[in-house]
Amino acid sequence: MPSAFITGARGFLGNHIARQLLSAGWQVTALVRPGGDGESLRESGMQVVEAPMDNATELALVMPPAVDAVFHVAGNTSLWRKKNRRQYQDNVMGTRAMVTAALRNQAGRFILTSSISAWGIQPRPIDETTPSLAAHDWIGYNRSKYLAEEEVRSGIKSGLDAVILNPCGIIGAGDTHNWSQMITLIDQGKLPGVPPGGGNFCAVEEVARAHLSAWEKGATGENYILAGVEASFLELAATIGHLLNKPTPKRPMPEWAIRLAGQLYPIGSLFTGKEPSLTPEKVALVTSRVHADGGKAVQQLDFNDTVPLEAMLRRCITWMRETGRLL
Repeated sequence: MPSAFITGARGFLGNHIARQLLSAGWQVTALVRPGGDGESLRESGMQVVEAPMDNATELALVMPPAVDAVFHVAGNTSLWRKKNRRQYQDNVMGTRAMVTAALRNQAGRFILTSSISAWGIQPRPIDETTPSLAAHDWIGYNRSKYLAEEEVRSGIKSGLDAVILNPCGIIGAGDTHNWSQMITLIDQGKLPGVPPGGGNFCAVEEVARAHLSAWEKGATGENYILAGVEASFLELAATIGHLLNKPTPKRPMPEWAIRLAGQLYPIGSLFTGKEPSLTPEKVALVTSRVHADGGKAVQQLDFNDTVPLEAMLRRCITWMRETGRLL
């Protein structure tokens, strides 16, 4: 029975990966932060351990020796500069600690869940050979994902067997704060507008399956973009509206309007302390159009990038209704 150590198993993608591992007969040890709620993970058949994700010594104590695979899925996805320091600690120092622990415990293979954002905002189509622009990106999230990959590459030089996966937009059941927010707003008739950008979208089940395939078939030191189907945000909103039988905007918001909103929304956070729903960082991402080439993952990992956008969204909507998140 192969063994896996996974971070982020309580999250959207991480939970899909962990459950696919269990279904395939793996013994799964899931890391949660000290004091974190791991009851649902235990009930599903995982062993749950606690340790700070940025402490290599404590991680090495709870990581099974010579574990067959380490899936480092957890990450801080904030797009608010006020949280940049915490994000760096979580994404970069956390990855450094995980790499160190994996080397100490002689882990079999290390799979890092990165992001297409590790390339930064690009003026051209992205594939694995595209030079990253994120090393000094003003958007903290982009920068932290690139630097986290650098920690893994440093570990490879020390003997770590590692593969890096770069998903684009992930859609499916279990999403509580990504595209499900747009679904809720459209359902309630509260969507203020649709940004003019777009990107690639992939089914969460296929992204999870690609992680298991990367352990089996991926080449050490390689990145694999998980792209999926390409669509504008206007097409995404229209598809959601069709499935919900609700109206959606016929044209995107003017870029100047959404940029102005991105400057105004953070003012409220000065009083509430909460992350604003729109920031300059979010505006920069949603007004750009990502063109990603996932051919390498299709060829080498058998990644399924053909799931229609409507099918992904239908699964998400069905799950939201079953769990009371949508009427």
